Amino acid sequence: MAYKKFQSNHLFTGKKLLDHTHVLITDEQGVIQDIVQEQEAGGDVQKLEGILSPGLFNCHCHLELSHMQERIPPGGGLTSFITAVMKTAPAPEADRETAMKNAEREMYDNGIVAVGDISNNTSSLQTKSKSPVYWHNFLEVTNLDDSRAEEKIACFLTMEAAFNETIPPPRQSAIVPHASYSVSPATFHLINEYTQGKTITIHNQESAGEDELFTNGTGPFLSFYKGIGRSALPIAVSGKSSLQTWLPYFTKGQTILLVHNTYTSEEDILYANDYAQRSGISLFYCLCPNANLYIENKLPPVDLLLKHQCNIVLGTDSYGSNRQLSMASEMSVLLQHFPFLSPAQVLQWTTSNSAAALQLQNEKGSFEKGKKPGVVLIADDFSASQRLV
Repeated sequence: MAYKKFQSNHLFTGKKLLDHTHVLITDEQGVIQDIVQEQEAGGDVQKLEGILSPGLFNCHCHLELSHMQERIPPGGGLTSFITAVMKTAPAPEADRETAMKNAEREMYDNGIVAVGDISNNTSSLQTKSKSPVYWHNFLEVTNLDDSRAEEKIACFLTMEAAFNETIPPPRQSAIVPHASYSVSPATFHLINEYTQGKTITIHNQESAGEDELFTNGTGPFLSFYKGIGRSALPIAVSGKSSLQTWLPYFTKGQTILLVHNTYTSEEDILYANDYAQRSGISLFYCLCPNANLYIENKLPPVDLLLKHQCNIVLGTDSYGSNRQLSMASEMSVLLQHFPFLSPAQVLQWTTSNSAAALQLQNEKGSFEKGKKPGVVLIADDFSASQRLV
């Protein structure tokens, strides 16, 4: 059997950062055979500069919005961003398709092996069906009217069937809620019923206005609702934070990716982790630092998430709120802004933690014998990454 052998400045296993004396060995197809000391590796070792890592995960992306690159000015805040997405004239279908293909290729080339991708329609199916990347498709529901909940969910069940037919299992699809401020109670209840045991996702506390809306019935979302023709407040004021309002809808053993968490408080983290433990659900906090800076110019409370031993994963969000789709860039931003973080921590978030979040831990996310996780070379300063296998 022919082998490939890789040696670099550092080797990250998915859990530990090893030094330059270690050599990674795979077969020709990229299946992991072993990690050995250099004196045991024999000849034909590829000597590289950087960090060898298992393939990277992007746990939050919107491939459908790839055509939005540079079309929305940064720094306007979440409600302005959402309004701009809704009102920006759509690009021609051919241009949208080209943009999705280019985005898929960019992610593949820089070492992303799996994506948790938001889909509002089936437009991304053609690109995904031809992609070597693993796609976990989050079919995102927005519906503020309880009276339309069953009708809306029925449409998304049809869409789920189309995804499963075109991109069959083991690749997964799941119906998911967009956010607390865009989904009605009845819709939440139905989503809970249809997602037992699945990995799902929700945009969580991306702006201060979300908590203000549910706590007091005030804030920037009032103007947003008025702009979309809602003269009366379409959600009930709970007197609680956004997270404490929506989380109790989920009771069916789901794994939930809470995305952004830019304004999540310590009280919310304590509440969420306690609720998850009592209710038999699993929580992963997905950070998208470049998008947070682009939209709100604020980063999530990483220190608090670490303090309370939260499971953390990373994503890029879309080209509407990011200038690249690079996990190396997301890790670099976190290391620059939070000096207490180590390279091993952020690498774990975008490899083994993310594999667990997307239920791929038996196949990807770490260098373990028999797995085929992909092999990526990341620059020591996290300025770039490239696929090796």
